[in-house]
Amino acid sequence: MDMAQLLVRNLEPIIVTRLKERARLHGVPAEEEHRRILREVCLQPLQAASLIDFLRNPDNAAAPTAELDLARSQAIESRQLNF
Repeated sequence: MDMAQLLVRNLEPIIVTRLKERARLHGVPAEEEHRRILREVCLQPLQAASLIDFLRNPDNAAAPTAELDLARSQAIESRQLNF
């Protein structure tokens, strides 16, 4: 099997530090820990995020100043609709 290489640039120093810490905890080199993380994340089935998950994620910042009643919204989103 042909193996590809991946070069990741411009990582924040905290990411590199945490990767090295995880590798040390698992007793493997940082490169192997990186491979394990990528396999774990990338080989899972893709799932679409719900609107609630999207709005909860601060990286999206769709409406950073909006106040949301997420508990009520979660109940509404998860209920069965009978059309």
